[in-house]
Amino acid sequence: MTGSDRSTEANSRPSNQPVIVAALYHFARLPDHEALRTPLADLCDRSGVRGTLLLAREGVNGTIAGSRAGIDAVLAHLRAIPELAQLEHKESTAHKMPFRRMKVRLKSEIVTMGVPDIDPLEGVGAYVYPKDWNALISDPDTIVIDTRNDYEVGIGTFKGAVNPQTSTFREFPGWVENAGIEDKSKPIAMFCTGGIRCEKATAFMRSQGYENVYHLKGGILKYLEKVPEEESLWEGSCFVFDERVAVTHGLREGDEILCRACRNPVTPEEQASPLYEEGASCPHCYNSRTDEDRKRFRMRHRQMLAERAAQTDKDQS
Repeated sequence: MTGSDRSTEANSRPSNQPVIVAALYHFARLPDHEALRTPLADLCDRSGVRGTLLLAREGVNGTIAGSRAGIDAVLAHLRAIPELAQLEHKESTAHKMPFRRMKVRLKSEIVTMGVPDIDPLEGVGAYVYPKDWNALISDPDTIVIDTRNDYEVGIGTFKGAVNPQTSTFREFPGWVENAGIEDKSKPIAMFCTGGIRCEKATAFMRSQGYENVYHLKGGILKYLEKVPEEESLWEGSCFVFDERVAVTHGLREGDEILCRACRNPVTPEEQASPLYEEGASCPHCYNSRTDEDRKRFRMRHRQMLAERAAQTDKDQS
């Protein structure tokens, strides 16, 4: 049996069973992380699991999707590594496979901040569980900071949160240095999609002398899973890095789609704009691209649709 045959067999499931999506990260000392790559990639292939996993000396990070059995097999494999035994993950579902392939990559950082000597294992902010988050961010003395990038914040955030307007996480330390938060004793509440960026962001804040730094344990995803919608202070949708594009309360799939030209999420209102063309443009990028760019994007989109149709036929054969 070939690897692709095994993958198809493992990923087959009754049509009434959704795809399991697991988001995970764990900071740990992994000096031999390169040796972990091939066995992990082979297992994902055999189990019909797709997505992205990043391995670095500082740990593991990623999101994967597949059948219940496939996801369980990969999680068990990771937790069998002594340094990753305490790995936690967050689950949601998708009505179809949200990834086209599996990638296991070696990186220098599992989330790239680019600041030397920031080690979450040495000291991060205090964790706040979803059930306690509303009280913290409702305190008028608390500074609430969204550590995600601007395109993510654009479709949803917590009421009253500061948007640093960064385009990459590398810009966050520079924003902190220029944010003008003079009273370093004030409570600072930080949040991100699944929690990983806040591990480094809060560690950085503490290294800069901020004394009372907190972050949402499990990130927005855990909050949307655990906090009832009628009690929620979340507004909008939460961008996720797969074909679902965004989720909302109860981790239901949102109504946003992805612009294939600029990779920005596109809301239903933006989809109604004359500047939106599937695979070619959206209101975020139309004025910064040329007609020649859009012609190239249309061709790329047609190729992507053809490849996706071929993969679907393969999976169903």
